Amino acid sequence: MPAKTGKEYIEGLKKANNNIYIHGERVDDVTEHPAFKNVIKSMANLYDLQYEKPEKMLYTSPTTGNKVGMTFLQPRTIEDLIARREATQEWAKTSGGMMGRSPDYLNAEVMAMGVNNSLFAEGDPRFAENARNYYEYARENDISLTHTLIHPQVNRAKMQHQQKDANVALHLVEERSDGIIVDGIRLLATQGGITDEILVFPSTVKKAGELDDPYSLAFAIPNNTPGLKFISRESFDYGKNEWDHPLGARFEEGDAIVSFENVFVPWERVFVCGNSSVCNRTFKETNAVVHMSHQVVAKNIVKTEFVLGVALSVMDAIGIDGFQHVQDKGTEIMLTLETMKSHLYRAEHNAKLDNSGTMTPDFAALDAARNWYPRIYPRLTEIIRILGASGLMGIPTEADFHHDEIGPIIHRGLQGKNLEGYERVQLFRLAWDLTLSAFGSRQTHYEYYFFGDPIRMGMTYFENYDKEPFRNYIQDFLKKSSSVKA
Repeated sequence: MPAKTGKEYIEGLKKANNNIYIHGERVDDVTEHPAFKNVIKSMANLYDLQYEKPEKMLYTSPTTGNKVGMTFLQPRTIEDLIARREATQEWAKTSGGMMGRSPDYLNAEVMAMGVNNSLFAEGDPRFAENARNYYEYARENDISLTHTLIHPQVNRAKMQHQQKDANVALHLVEERSDGIIVDGIRLLATQGGITDEILVFPSTVKKAGELDDPYSLAFAIPNNTPGLKFISRESFDYGKNEWDHPLGARFEEGDAIVSFENVFVPWERVFVCGNSSVCNRTFKETNAVVHMSHQVVAKNIVKTEFVLGVALSVMDAIGIDGFQHVQDKGTEIMLTLETMKSHLYRAEHNAKLDNSGTMTPDFAALDAARNWYPRIYPRLTEIIRILGASGLMGIPTEADFHHDEIGPIIHRGLQGKNLEGYERVQLFRLAWDLTLSAFGSRQTHYEYYFFGDPIRMGMTYFENYDKEPFRNYIQDFLKKSSSVKA
């Protein structure tokens, strides 16, 4: 079937009736529940956009001839890579980059693992075939995906097999002729309740040993599989209108704990079963981390453009753009934007074909960007807070402006340099929702831990960095200095 529409996405969720819990209750219809209905509309908008801009968002399937989502594309050329990235950014622009788990993120992962599948054959030859088949299935049916990578935070000082309750984490219970039985808990599925299927994969950062083989699993199953539950955190969509909560009322993706209660996974949906070695190498050797990072850097460029636009608008609204310290803060955001764009340009234009014939970006550039952005994004939101100052607290609601008695007062009293009170407060509510609201605070926390603990990621980056040329440079420099003195 061709790429889905927004209507088909919503109808699919209604029909699936995924087992979702939030605020102490099971959700009867996720598409109508206050905690989910608005972000589901935003997701539906992404799918409709594929048909509004088919020349940018769709391409012809190599197997069926149907028009399928561009974000599933296996790029063969640099031009293909750029086309896929442009589709990613088209989606990101609809939310200002605030939807960190829009479908393109995992579409890139499924593609990479599907075409670079030979690693999975180490566990079982059919696992490689499963990865290839799942990529085609997801692409041809435009499957929306959530995923889970990490074990519960019980005792981070111990491996899973050493935990006091070693069965709390998702683990293999039984291998049967028709599939496997798994049981336990996983964290932390963003969009867990509003997608079609879930990918279970190992951590991108935390490695496992052979004693953790029972926890070393990778598979994909529908979100309405019996025994599968999504336990969602409190929603940061408080049911307010889009004027009062311009971001939280539309793009609150949600995060969920995932419970597997003796869940059956058929063999055709298994990619790794009890093999820590394959799990440890999955993201690197399939190049999945490269293509996922490509999507993330592209999305974060749009996000930085959005932050810059808010900062410049706030400056102009209250006439502070002429002050040196204000311009310097604007420069910080601009430098972040241009640095991220440079990383992306280098990654795309230094791309090379991998063993599967996939045009793969230069990971060195992407790896630097994905390690740097989590460290700098909190500063970007801090700049917005500094610029907005007390204005981010003086933000009455839209209803206040429509009140006969107080409306005229705040409309006049909260005017800006070039804006009336109503327009200025609307802008400042956007700045507040970006930085200080529950939604905005979650965005900052989310970006900081996007790929995992930044310190652990930094250690990995340091260990893998090619340091010898720099050591040799200094040794040669010192040798030359010694020979000159002699």
